[in-house]
Amino acid sequence: MHSKKESQEATTFAALGLNESILQTLENEGFKTPSPIQASGIPLILSGHDVIGQAQTGTGKTAAFALPCLHLLKNTGGVEVLVITPTRELASQVSDEVSRLGRKTHVKVATIYGGKSFVHQIQSIKKGVQVVVATPGRLLDLLQSRKLENFHPSMVVVDEADEMLDMGFLEDIQAIFEFLPKKRQTLLFSATMPPAIRSLAQKILQNPVLIQSSQEQTSNRDILQSYCIIQDHERDDAIIRLFETKELSKSIIFCKTKKEVDRLTQVLTLRGHFASGLHGDMEQNQREQVIYNFRSGKIQILVATDVAARGLNIVDVSHVLNYHLPFDPESYVHRIGRTGRAGRKGKAVTLVTPKELKKFRHYQQLAGGSAEKETIPTKQEIQQSHAKRLLQDLLTHTPSPQSYDIAQTLMMSMDLELMNRKLLSWILSQKSIEGPEQIGTHEDNFQEKKSKEKRFSKGFRKFSKKEGPSFKRDRKKKVRY
Repeated sequence: MHSKKESQEATTFAALGLNESILQTLENEGFKTPSPIQASGIPLILSGHDVIGQAQTGTGKTAAFALPCLHLLKNTGGVEVLVITPTRELASQVSDEVSRLGRKTHVKVATIYGGKSFVHQIQSIKKGVQVVVATPGRLLDLLQSRKLENFHPSMVVVDEADEMLDMGFLEDIQAIFEFLPKKRQTLLFSATMPPAIRSLAQKILQNPVLIQSSQEQTSNRDILQSYCIIQDHERDDAIIRLFETKELSKSIIFCKTKKEVDRLTQVLTLRGHFASGLHGDMEQNQREQVIYNFRSGKIQILVATDVAARGLNIVDVSHVLNYHLPFDPESYVHRIGRTGRAGRKGKAVTLVTPKELKKFRHYQQLAGGSAEKETIPTKQEIQQSHAKRLLQDLLTHTPSPQSYDIAQTLMMSMDLELMNRKLLSWILSQKSIEGPEQIGTHEDNFQEKKSKEKRFSKGFRKFSKKEGPSFKRDRKKKVRY
């Protein structure tokens, strides 16, 4: 295996050697210049190399393998490309992306995953598709039961390999390759390269080229990271206040548990926010409907567990909020990578208690970039925000005919200024602000408190050491009452 750094030189898709129909589609879809992994990977794949692409989600890796695969299609009448993904959601997204990029090549794509009838999925393959996108479990079942006839893909892609490892699919992947042609081109993409993934690569790839992202490219440079120091019981109030003062157009809130997802979704809905939950206990059709609603803008807030959001590829997520810190730094990197995608800027806000601050800083350093400290808005700041928003709405709102009659009636009993003030006060009072005036902990106060505790502890140890022997003698005395 030999390594190649991603190209830093700006280039064009035409210079990469892609055919005219694909170039026309890219132009129609608004693709301007290739991302680094596309610029480096596409020529290598077109020349027939096995490739390992180490890149974070959101760097354009789906197009990095989809475009050359589409270019190399020979239309033999059978399946030519197999893409293996860890989750149903990612399988659907990759299928959509391949279909979109291959629109002018008239590519036919089938998606195979559990939770739906395999009969329909097999029939779709028999009708003649060039590309199959599948999850490991369902694909292995079909291969072992010999339900896939004439299944000889010449190109095989393993996408999100490290997530396959996390989800326990590595043995399935190795078993799947026992059914695939020995003569093939294999591509493997992974955000990280732990020993188990390196071992898998040695088994399924032949003399691969490793494309590694530089540190600058994997540091989430399009994501502004920040944190708010709060007490554990303040998490709900903190999330609500952030939503009521900031422009959070499309956001994902990450929680640790399914129970937490359901509860927080209800809390936000009762506060008038368009929110839906996403977790592993939901039926597949429910999950697909929630993702569709979020992608289309019918809901603005997705409350999800880490497992449910794996492989979620929605390019216009403006904010990610961590209700709790995840269990490990890799999950933190995965979470914040749901925003700041496809060249867009994004923001990730994490709620941390004083005890979690050290762990957060460790996570953030591994993710790269820097993190700014934020304070949770006070009641007064929220009231000012509501008033500002109300003013903007009133200036652009067109009055209805009924409002004229109401205004005339009110003006018979009070002057215009008083009437306006009463109306505005009543509108503002409809949005109650719960909790104390100020929540959260200012880091300066926290550090001062911590310093005092250290000084007290140091003084107490010094005092105890000085007075220790006499205390011991006193404890040895037997006193009767």
